[in-house]
Amino acid sequence: MTDTWIFPDWPAPACVRAAVSTREGPGVSAPPFGRFNLGLRSGESAEVVASNRGVLQQALDLPSAPRWLHQVHGCTVAELGPLSVAAEPQADAAVSHIPGTALAILTADCLPVLFCADDGSAIGAAHAGWRGLAAGVLEATIEQLQLAPSRLLAWLGPCIGGPSYEVGEEVRAAFVDHAAAAAAGFAPTRPGHWHCDLERLARQRLAAAGVVRVHGGGFDTFADARFYSYRREGARSGRFASLVWLAGG
Repeated sequence: MTDTWIFPDWPAPACVRAAVSTREGPGVSAPPFGRFNLGLRSGESAEVVASNRGVLQQALDLPSAPRWLHQVHGCTVAELGPLSVAAEPQADAAVSHIPGTALAILTADCLPVLFCADDGSAIGAAHAGWRGLAAGVLEATIEQLQLAPSRLLAWLGPCIGGPSYEVGEEVRAAFVDHAAAAAAGFAPTRPGHWHCDLERLARQRLAAAGVVRVHGGGFDTFADARFYSYRREGARSGRFASLVWLAGG
């Protein structure tokens, strides 16, 4: 782990690589975006973001340009290859079985979850804010990978921590109505409000889906200035990227 990059500590096969950017990476963004905003919809010019994305590809020696998504807090999963196209598919997760593919998720408090097969035959990446998590984006990603869940590894990237994330009763109900055990992911604060532990909720959903090899976690994007945080910075928050790629191709 450095101030510029975070490299997941998970027992992925050698052909699977992963990395997370931070706001202080080697880009050309200007205040209030730090140096390395990668989000096109955060208010910074498209030219600056495109330059930063090019720097990202070079700095990480990616086998192809990252496949970015138009994320909408849903649970659609795109099946992608390394071929770069102008349009970003509207989806909140992606999978690939093709060597040379790099998948990217943009976040600024939501939870990025990276997946890989234990033999390196497939990768996945999901954007799991509370809406997508409750709607089943992780389960949809697992299904699209078309492998037994017992063959998958998952890594939980930087998201807002429970003590920093107060939500209303409607958020708690969205999870508890699905599974009573989700109540353990919420701690009461004031009437009708709760601290929400996205990481704990994600671990519950992954376990229920059969994915038991889960790594990562322990971040708090709101409290850690290395990361963009929508709750801390508002609508002018940038976005950092969580990437997973299949070498070769």
